[in-house]
Formats: sequence, structure tokens, C-alpha cells
Amino acid sequence: MAAEKWMMYTKRADFQAIADEFGISPVTARIMRNRDVVGEEAIRRYLYGKIEDLYSPSLLKDGEKAAELLREKAAEGKTIRIIGDYDIDGVCSTCILYTALRRVGAKVDYEIPDRIKDGYGINQSIIEAAHRDGVDTLLTCDNGIAAVEEIRRAKELGMTVIVTDHHEVLKIDGAEIKPPADAVVDPKQENCPYPNPEICGAVVAWKLVSLLYQRCGISREEWLDMLELAAVATVGDVMRLQDENRIIVRAGLRKIGSTRNLGLRSLAAMNNLDLHHITAYHIGFVIGPCLNAGGRLQTAKMALALLLSQTEEEADRLALELKELNDQRKSMTAQGTEEASALVDRYYGEDKVLVVFLPECHESLAGIIAGRLREKYQKPSFVLTRAEGGAKGSGRSIESYHMFQGLVEVRDLLTKFGGHPMAAGFSLPEENIDEFRRRLNENARLTEEDFTEKVWIDVPMPLEYISEGLVEEFQVLEPFGQGNEKPQFAQKDLGIRSARVLGKNRNVVRLSLVTESGFPMDGIWFGDGDAFMAQMGASRRMDAVYYPDINEFNGTRNLQIVVRRCRFH
Repeated sequence: MAAEKWMMYTKRADFQAIADEFGISPVTARIMRNRDVVGEEAIRRYLYGKIEDLYSPSLLKDGEKAAELLREKAAEGKTIRIIGDYDIDGVCSTCILYTALRRVGAKVDYEIPDRIKDGYGINQSIIEAAHRDGVDTLLTCDNGIAAVEEIRRAKELGMTVIVTDHHEVLKIDGAEIKPPADAVVDPKQENCPYPNPEICGAVVAWKLVSLLYQRCGISREEWLDMLELAAVATVGDVMRLQDENRIIVRAGLRKIGSTRNLGLRSLAAMNNLDLHHITAYHIGFVIGPCLNAGGRLQTAKMALALLLSQTEEEADRLALELKELNDQRKSMTAQGTEEASALVDRYYGEDKVLVVFLPECHESLAGIIAGRLREKYQKPSFVLTRAEGGAKGSGRSIESYHMFQGLVEVRDLLTKFGGHPMAAGFSLPEENIDEFRRRLNENARLTEEDFTEKVWIDVPMPLEYISEGLVEEFQVLEPFGQGNEKPQFAQKDLGIRSARVLGKNRNVVRLSLVTESGFPMDGIWFGDGDAFMAQMGASRRMDAVYYPDINEFNGTRNLQIVVRRCRFH
């Protein structure tokens, strides 16, 4: 298992002055500074940001042009085909655009590439099929920015092409290589004045719809009805929950409580979630994986059909199918992770970069399993599976290893690859796998320090400082997620008065703790209870990284800490 190192944030600011000005505690002021929220305006947006604070869609380069093209095509009765993607962001983007175009009276349909047959994004066969079907306009979402040759072919065939995407633009010798589309809406392109390039594909689509609706005289209320899908995609696609993204997610989560989307209502019900108390965690770990399961194991069109459901019967049927697929995906992932870990422990424990070949594994699960290996061993991890014409792989990285650059250095062994610093996908002939493993490890400039997980602590806060008011105040910091992580506090030298394992799966430990000054506090720890007790042994003292919480039971409220990490003395 990976080693860990507890680190304390040391970012400075006048926390008391911030606390006085905004009516919050200095602890909350410090947490915001740790998340790089600096300056009055940024703090105000963070604490109180509203929909009115979102950036204007008209700042998106080519946004107005794309909206006008879509309005014209709708008015002329030309056929528009949306080309989406098979993950949660692609499905939500497609749903937003399809709903909006139907609302403005357009003749519209959609196509979502099959993960295994087609791979990612728009391809030649999709373009040729659209041409045969007499499609006039292709509209991409969450893909298209890299499809230079494919879109050139669509233009040769006389089609209008509008690209909406949020991925990086390919650069060669510093020059942007963009597809020759009629309009390209992507906040990451050069000379795009949009202030927040870190939005997901569904937010790009949602902003474009705002411009389209304005042109067609449709009320802002109808546009805001789609906010929850923009929020779900932002969390599901693991965008940084900062700036405008945080406002979208916070407002979107509130709105889900009264959502009219039958698919979202059914999916929440199937997973026993209360729509009025949905958090970013529920989107990221319950709803999101169900929406993704269709694209992984069958077709993403199931998830799209769910979001477009017009009857409760249809919504319930599709929600149940997706939940069952996700349960199947979970057990297949657990099995694959177990096999991969056994191979690492047996053969590759000394490797700096883990390369594991699981020939029978479903190729859509390789990335998830690579992520589990990365978490367990704190090493860059690649998982490969057998595919048509060779092997296909997915990788997940650690901060100190630039995964895309790692693949660039061995590109002579690969037939295809792409990615960014923290994740990548690729394919190669099966006979190259051993050489691929050898050379990645030979090239890796990693040290033992890089394999030590860093646990960041916001404030070393004594338990005596915790109050109900403070725990409630921390709610202003939500939603938590990528880039706005849930705060972590630390207390040294806690006495353990008692510890017992609870739950039918023995996955909860209830603790009775006491500080050096004799202040008592209950604690709770989630995980393998028996392993916790074995590690604790006869020890009666520990250091803890924790989050404060209120335990409500039988009408009584008690303060407690949720122990995240601990070290026994």
C-alpha cells in the first residue's frame, strides 16, 4: 500500500479581517484561501454567487455565429444532426441541444458514437451516413475540436458544420490546428474572450442555447430549466468546482429538488436518493456512474433516452436498466481490480510505472481499474485489454508524472494515443506490451517521494473549537468536489476511550475520544472495521485527520468527528 505524508497548508492572508468583513469564522476564511479564493470579488462570488454572476454567453468566440446559423437552419426546415459522446458530459450536452432545437421547431436528430465500435468523437462513417441521410448540418458537442480531417470531409460533401467542445485545441509548432467548421465554439481556443475556459461540454451547449433562445424570443426561464443538466455534467465530467462552475453546480443541485426531468427523478428514486438533498457526491458517485454505465456496457443512447423520457413508465424502465448495468459494472470493476492488484503484487511491485494486461477485461473498464491501481499504489497506472487488432489501454496518473508526455516518448510502439497530464488512452500491437512496460519504466524520472500520497490539512483545529454553528457555517463552502475539496482538520494526541465495530458489513467504527485537556468527543470511521481494530491493537492514543459533523439520532443532536485518516501511537 502507498505511504502517506500529512501536509499543512501555509497560505497567508488576514483571516480575521476577511472573517469580520463577510461575517464568517477565521477558519472558513482560511479554507477559502487554501482553495485560492483571493480578493473581495472572488470571495463574494464564492460565498453568494448567483446565476446573474455567470459570464455572458456572447463572450464565447463564434457563439453568436453558431446561434444564428442554427436559427436559420431551423427556420428553413433543414435537417440538423447532433453528434454527441458516450459519457455523462456528452449525453447531457446532446440532451440540452436536442431539447432546445426541437423547442425552436428545428428538424433534428442525434447520433452518439459507440465506445467500442466507433471510439471517441465524430468519424468518417458517421459523416458518410449523415450525407446518405440527406443531413444538412452537423452539430458536435463535447467532441469535434480534434476532428480536422473528418470535418474537412463533411465540408467537401457540402454540409454545414458547427463544433461545440471544451477540449484542448491541437497545436503544432505553436499554431492552432482547428477543424474547417462554419463555427467553432470552444472556450479553449485562442482569442476566445470567454473568462472561464474550464467549463464542460454541456455548459458550452447550454450557453449556446441561451443565445439561440434570445434570437427566437424564448424566455430565460425555459433556458434555466436546463441548468440541472449543466450541473450534473460539470460534476460528472470532474470539472474544477471553482468560479462559475461552482455557481452552476450549487444552483443546479438546488433546482434538482423540483426537477421536471422524469429521467432524473426515476434515477434518484431507484438509488433511494432524496431529490431535495442531492449533493455533488451523489452526482459523482451514484447518478453519474449510472448515466455512464450505458455507454460503457451497452449504448449511451439508453442514458439519453432516460433524460428525454416523456412518461414515468419509460423513465422507470430505463432507470432500472441503467442501475442494473451499473451494478454489473461495479462487480466487473471489483473483479478486474482484484486481478490487476494480484499481478502487481506478484510481478511488478518494483516498477515505477504500472502496466497491467488484463486480456479478458471489458475495455470500457480499463480506465476505472487504472484509477483504482493509482489510488492503491500511488503510482502512474496503465491497464490494457485485448481489442480488435491489438490491445487497447487507459492510464491514470499522479501529480509528478505527465502521462501524455510519457506516451509521446514511446509513440513508435503505439498505433494511436491521446490524453493529458493525468489521464490517457492508447492502442498498440499486443506484442509491444512488454517493450512498452520496459521503456516507460526506463524513461520514468520518479523517486520514492513521488509515490508518497500527500494528505492536505486545512487547519490544525482542536476539538474544543468545534460548535454546531461552525459545522453549519461550513455548508457555505459546498458543493465539494474537484478544486473545492471538503476541508480536512487535524488534532494530535487523542485518547481512545473505546472503539467498536458496527454494521452488518462491519464497515463502521464508533469511537469515544478525549483530548489532552479532557474534552470528550464521539468519532466515527468508515472502512474495514476489523482492519482498523487490528491496526489499533493495544494502542490507546492517536492523531486524527477529521471533518466535524452533527449526528442526529432519535431527535437528539450531538457533535462528532468523521475520522478520515489516523495514526496510532
